[in-house]
Amino acid sequence: MRARVHGERGTVTAELATCLPVLVLLLAVALSAVSVAGQRVRMQDAAREAARAAARGDDATARRLAQQYAPDARVTIDRSGGTVTVVAGGSMHLLARWLPSVTVTARAVAAVEPGADGATGGVPP
Repeated sequence: MRARVHGERGTVTAELATCLPVLVLLLAVALSAVSVAGQRVRMQDAAREAARAAARGDDATARRLAQQYAPDARVTIDRSGGTVTVVAGGSMHLLARWLPSVTVTARAVAAVEPGADGATGGVPP
């Protein structure tokens, strides 16, 4: 029995050494997923706040709010009918700069408020 235990010495270390790169890769993927999810929330907040401000007819405040919530966001504001659609997007690198970048976008829609930018909201002028 003693010879058998002595012959298996170091196997745990060898198994850990072979599994460690896989564990590090899984940790990197998990951290990247959390980072992308956080960026998605920031983009959604930026789009939502910008849509609210743009619905009131204040595009300058809409862009300022979007940059406040997501500093690297590209914001587009589109008016059609009685709605304002804001798309906030940006790209982010994963854990290392040499990894590919991920594009994150969010969209928010708000109804144009009565009196904003000449909109009457169903009220005759």
